[in-house]
Order: sequence, then C-alpha cells, then structure tokens
Amino acid sequence: MNPAEVAEVLEASGIGIASMLKALTPEIASWHPAQGEWCVNECVGHIIEAEKRGFAGRIRIILGAQDPDLPTWDRTSIAHARKDCDKKPSELAGEIAHVRGESVELIRSLKPEQLSRSGNHPEVGRLSIEELLHEWVHHDGNHFRQAVANIQANVWPRMGNAQKFSTG
Repeated sequence: MNPAEVAEVLEASGIGIASMLKALTPEIASWHPAQGEWCVNECVGHIIEAEKRGFAGRIRIILGAQDPDLPTWDRTSIAHARKDCDKKPSELAGEIAHVRGESVELIRSLKPEQLSRSGNHPEVGRLSIEELLHEWVHHDGNHFRQAVANIQANVWPRMGNAQKFSTG
C-alpha cells in the first residue's frame, strides 16, 4: 500500500471506531468479556496510544533525525494510567477522531523518498516508515476487530435460539 492508500484505510477505520463508540452505552463500552481482557474503551485507548507513540510518533522521530533510536513504551502502565473504562464512549470517540485526523494528515504529507527512512528499535531492530505504515494498518484492524468481537460477546447470551444461526 502507498501512503495515500494507508491514509484512506486509517481514515475510514477511524470514522468506524468513532461511530461505533457513539452508538454504545457506557455499560457496553466498559464491559469485559473475561477477567484480564480489555473492554471496548480499552481497545480504543490502546489504538490511540499506539498511534501517538508507536506509529505517528515514531514516524515523526524518523523524519526529524538521521537513523534515530526509537523509544519503547510500557503499554500496561499507560493503559492503566488512562483509565479508559471510566470514560464515556463519546469522550473516546472525540479523542480518536482528533488523533486520527492528525495522523492521516501526517501520512498524506509523506513523500516517496521518505518511506525508506528508518530508525532503530531496541526490541525489533530497524524499522522503516514504509514498514510502520503497513504495521499500522494491521494493528488498527486487529484492535478494531477486537472491539467488535467484544460487543458480539456481550450480546451472545441474549440471542437465545438465534445463536443457532451462528453455530450451524
């Protein structure tokens, strides 16, 4: 995928995530399918932090320096500090819309010669901007799918005999 295509996909998924959040009650958005699993709000909070720190953040670092070291971040501590379960889904919808808008603008500003620029990550090694763009699409889809699966798990027990449509 080229940057324009990545921008289109991420813009569309950002709209989808924000729309989904606006449709959810706080009870459903903060519901956990099992102990230790994320609620929808936490999935979205992780998407936001990964975008700021892992994707757009690293791309900005790479653009700003020659062969930079790329930082890691403690996902668990950040998720805990965000307290996303306590937030209204509409609040997270606004946050993802804002962050995603800035990110799409960044991606659209990339020039072809910048895609091969890279930095060094202490855990995985060299990462180019092009690789980060592709991982971003993959990561975003995984956690959007996780949030949707969470909603499905929430409604499953109340489907009664309609469950048979999904198991047969």
